[in-house]
Amino acid sequence: MSPTREDGRPDPDALLQAISEEEQKATVSPLRIFLGMSAGVGKTYAMLRAALERARDGADVVIGVVETHGRSETMALAELLPLIPRKEIMYKGVAIKEMDLDAIIARKPQLVLVDELAHTNAPGSRHQKRYQDVLELLAAGIEVYTTVNVQHLESRKDLVEQITGVAIRETVPDSILERATQIELIDITPAQLLRRLKEGKVYLGEKAEQAARHFFKPDSLTALREIALRVTAERVDQELQQFPDLRQTSGPWQTNERLMVAVSHSPYSEKLIRATRRLAYNLEAPWVAVHIDAGITLSDEDQAQLVKNIELARELNAEVITTTDTDVPTALRRIARQKNVTQIVVGRPAKRWVWDVLEGGTLLDRLVRESVEVDVHVIRQDGKPKYRPPFLTKIEHFTKPITYWNIFLFLAGLSITCGLLSSLIGYLAVGFIFLLGVLGVGLFSTIGPTLFVAVLSAFI
Repeated sequence: MSPTREDGRPDPDALLQAISEEEQKATVSPLRIFLGMSAGVGKTYAMLRAALERARDGADVVIGVVETHGRSETMALAELLPLIPRKEIMYKGVAIKEMDLDAIIARKPQLVLVDELAHTNAPGSRHQKRYQDVLELLAAGIEVYTTVNVQHLESRKDLVEQITGVAIRETVPDSILERATQIELIDITPAQLLRRLKEGKVYLGEKAEQAARHFFKPDSLTALREIALRVTAERVDQELQQFPDLRQTSGPWQTNERLMVAVSHSPYSEKLIRATRRLAYNLEAPWVAVHIDAGITLSDEDQAQLVKNIELARELNAEVITTTDTDVPTALRRIARQKNVTQIVVGRPAKRWVWDVLEGGTLLDRLVRESVEVDVHVIRQDGKPKYRPPFLTKIEHFTKPITYWNIFLFLAGLSITCGLLSSLIGYLAVGFIFLLGVLGVGLFSTIGPTLFVAVLSAFI
């Protein structure tokens, strides 16, 4: 069933599905992540203020672990909330204090604050990483507020190390962001952060001087800020993609560029895929590779080429979608709407003359004419594209030479039999027998053998 009706209104089934998904989210314990470009932007302070607002509204809020780093303003807010004492874990004769996971679960507050999500727990703890403690709290039905810096995201680790030259030893999987019900970006300018560092509001003493020499440089902080903004924007864009069927407008919301390319079994698809990847990279935009199965059975060679093209798209980080539709332009428009696509990349089609007239134009003609809300990029092809009419393509793909040889032997036997019986059954009966032969081949074979037996029978 199409996700939208022909009049442009949302499909009732799509509405019900969206409502069902929202109800399922409502049954999951909320996770709110306060994200920042680096230490010192105010994540912990913002988390405490948000928690105090919840406490004033009557929620049962406790602190599981909060790292104030000696900041007086943060310490003042932390003193206003009840604290679950940390437990001591002995490691090599040293007592290390960690969050008491069992005590929090036994207390079972409505909301718990867990600072520094990427922290590595002391040896002997139930979980190696603090984010695993958070997942257990969520599974126990406890809402969690937590903080994390963008450099600790697994997918951004290599990029941050390249920018800052500092090794990142603690990371959290990106799946934790997908689990979050809310991500709040705590953003300040690099100049403000550097001023806070000088005022001793980030680190104290020698640690502050060391940070200023390495991590806290204006160019590095600007790059980290951009990464944090992009992470947040990607999350918002993902949320927007969850509601493509509920929009009342006819076209995509161009809040962000998103490209799409149609992938087929043609060797030219490789060039289209690479061209789309380059465009997406230059625009810093996501892109989608779509294969429309129009019901044509492919030869082994063409099937192998199709698999190769799809794998190439995956290697280049495209979102690959496969769907079935006999009308390729209509299918492309449908997916473009669902994925909020703003640009479609196609190859320059070959002229097909009669078939273009019968089908209402080439794929490019129909996309340009019917997809007024989407930009269409035409990529030139090396050499003149070869075109074979659909019925000839089917003949080539559906049949093998042995099939035609068997049909020839069948007609030869049928002709000898009818020749011997023609004096007994009459000429008209012979014609009906040949007609039944053509019908029989048509029932059990494809268009190629059917045309072959029909033409040969007429001559005989």
